[in-house]
Amino acid sequence: MNAPCIVEVAELDFTFVARRWSFAEAEAGKIAAHWRARRAAKPRLYNGRVLLLGEHAFERRDDGAATLRGAFFETDYAAFLAWRDFGYPDAQVCNGFSAAALIDEDGAFLLGEMAAHTINAGAIYFPCGTPDPKDVFAGRVDLGRSATRELFEETGIAPHEVAYGPEWTVVYAPPRIACMKIMRLLAPAEAIKARVDAFLGDDPDAELTAMHIVRGPEDIDENRFPRFVVDFLRYAFAQRLVG
Repeated sequence: MNAPCIVEVAELDFTFVARRWSFAEAEAGKIAAHWRARRAAKPRLYNGRVLLLGEHAFERRDDGAATLRGAFFETDYAAFLAWRDFGYPDAQVCNGFSAAALIDEDGAFLLGEMAAHTINAGAIYFPCGTPDPKDVFAGRVDLGRSATRELFEETGIAPHEVAYGPEWTVVYAPPRIACMKIMRLLAPAEAIKARVDAFLGDDPDAELTAMHIVRGPEDIDENRFPRFVVDFLRYAFAQRLVG
């Protein structure tokens, strides 16, 4: 994994292209065996369709603001998981995704702990997920819709309840590209946590098991937060993005 570069981006501009993935075709046997092993350990895994990012680049608009452009293609989750677990053998492909960086009225972040039945059990991070075909609209991939969808599915918080702008904070560390959207809910962190914890308690299939409050750098757990979350939080607190 490359060292991160954090870029403030005014907009994302992603298209969807239909193409074959040479890794998935060449390693089909190994991918199938890997999936069987993963399913044996985590029986509730589902081999759905996901989107991965191919060619991409940062560009400058006439007003000087940055845009991240690129093209996504479709594959199945088993191939994605094998690619990740095998050490990202295709260097031309990235795991590009959006995350809902949920904060309260005073700037405390709220993150979710992944449930035991998930592939990343015990990890703590923002509502997010690999984009999928539901995020494609008229040939374009909408990571903003993906972020609000993940927020609602994982926490029960609807898009109309949060305030957010058009800008993104991109934690760029190929093969992982995390597009962070700060989403503010006008309520205290404790109340948000209680609400979401109750929502999770009512759903035996919930992806999250509990919410965690992060008020400052001292609350960052480098052993349980993925690298992109650690990098984003340290940057956000240093830059006073949530003040």
